[in-house]
Amino acid sequence: MKHILFLASLLFVFSCGDKKASNEKFLLDSSGNINNISVVVTNELWSGSIGEAIRTVLAKPIYGLPQDEPTFTINQIPPAVFSGFVTKNRTILKIEMNKEPGIEVLKDVYAKPQKVIVVSGKTKQDIIDLITQDKVRIIETFRNEEIAERQRQMGKSLHSFTSIREKLGLTIRFPSIYHVVKETDNFFWFRKDITTGHSHLMIYELPFEALKRNDSTVIQIIKIRDSIGEAYIKGRLDGVVNANGDTVNSFMITEGAYAPFHGETILDNKPAFETKGLWELTNDFMGGPFINYTIEDKVNERWVGIEGFIFAPSVEKRNYMLELEAIIKSVKID
Repeated sequence: MKHILFLASLLFVFSCGDKKASNEKFLLDSSGNINNISVVVTNELWSGSIGEAIRTVLAKPIYGLPQDEPTFTINQIPPAVFSGFVTKNRTILKIEMNKEPGIEVLKDVYAKPQKVIVVSGKTKQDIIDLITQDKVRIIETFRNEEIAERQRQMGKSLHSFTSIREKLGLTIRFPSIYHVVKETDNFFWFRKDITTGHSHLMIYELPFEALKRNDSTVIQIIKIRDSIGEAYIKGRLDGVVNANGDTVNSFMITEGAYAPFHGETILDNKPAFETKGLWELTNDFMGGPFINYTIEDKVNERWVGIEGFIFAPSVEKRNYMLELEAIIKSVKID
């Protein structure tokens, strides 16, 4: 009898293992454009107050861009047609009525990688309250998924610049299509040409005493990035002698008319300052958005600055900026 029970237990374990392996094997790859979210909700709810609450959260304009662009592009899907290929989108928000109120974050439900957030409630107000109260977590969950996906895509063709680690003691992952514009012992500037302009990445280090934690930290960071712009990021007219016989100075600075966003975060398990805003060239007509992370590297008694900025007139810049953020967040400091 004991032998029979033992064999039955083994069969049960192997059966569960095979079932799990089978499920994983047939879980298809997810799909969908970057920053696109499928919202599974009835047409009636979508056209009413619930739909308005969803749009207010997910389509909120991104701070730090020269024109209004939504945080996410939303595609509404009625539950009756949510099957087959449409379930494979990488990010999904589902609304379920007549259930206990709550928010559930699920992973790899219909495909992989995938994040599915299910918001349920007994009433419309339950749903609206949950979306409004938990909007930060909802946005961060979807954004982290998109950053991870962009990092995965870029990982297919990475650069081979070994001098970054040799000179700065860090590694960072970005595509080989970026080329070196400027390199010194403590400063790197890379550029990628895009259809309507170019995307830029800067990496540099600062002495520990160059930045102090106090009420003026954001002002200090702006002064630092402006000094770097003056030293390295020159405009097309820099050095040109004008009609008055004066030599023109043209370099990148932070646009003063637009107050930068400033906050604290963690990057590579280290404290960091995040700054977003707009840049411009003095004595020129070029500008665009930037995102800057200044990382406190206590072990090496320094600050590490990593910044991405875009020049792409007349086109949306949201996805370009997400790529730069994904690159920056891949940094690993020795």
